[in-house]
Amino acid sequence: MVCQACGRDVENGGRFCPHCGAAMVVPPVPPVAPASGPVPPAGYAAYPTYSPFPAVPRVARHLQTLGTLWCVYGAYRVITGLAGFFFVRAMTWHRFGSDWPFGWGAHHGPPWPWMALMPVIVTAAVVMAALALFAGLSLLNRRPYGRMLAIIVAILALVKFPFGTALGIYTLWALAPASSAMEYEAIADRS
Repeated sequence: MVCQACGRDVENGGRFCPHCGAAMVVPPVPPVAPASGPVPPAGYAAYPTYSPFPAVPRVARHLQTLGTLWCVYGAYRVITGLAGFFFVRAMTWHRFGSDWPFGWGAHHGPPWPWMALMPVIVTAAVVMAALALFAGLSLLNRRPYGRMLAIIVAILALVKFPFGTALGIYTLWALAPASSAMEYEAIADRS
């Protein structure tokens, strides 16, 4: 260090100059900038979780994942619905002979009366699968109606345990809050 009064070299750590007796003034240490990344703005010193990356809104973080999951769920519903339909049809209407099962022959028609409801069940499954696919595509393409359609389909899918329930809860968690509505409106494609 150098004494500001007499200009002589002085040992570090002393409070007074040994030559002239003047009080030593320790120069302030300039703040050191971080090695990389921006310096946090004033007031952010109290927040240790400061990130140099801009914050991505909640809806934008989950929109791609939700759209993809709804498309996969719709395809899953189509495949399982068709497999179930063909299995039930083969087990109840196929010509298995007069001794299978319990003596029902091929000439007696469908053995179970609920088979008359099969067209309604198949139609409901196809409509739900189409709604799930449409909701997924509308979220991926950021259509203005995509958020509301996904919420409606999520509520309907809650009864389809386990996949529909999990996807419905995830969709409602990400898209149902009022703040999510504003975020979705800001990023919706209106072209």
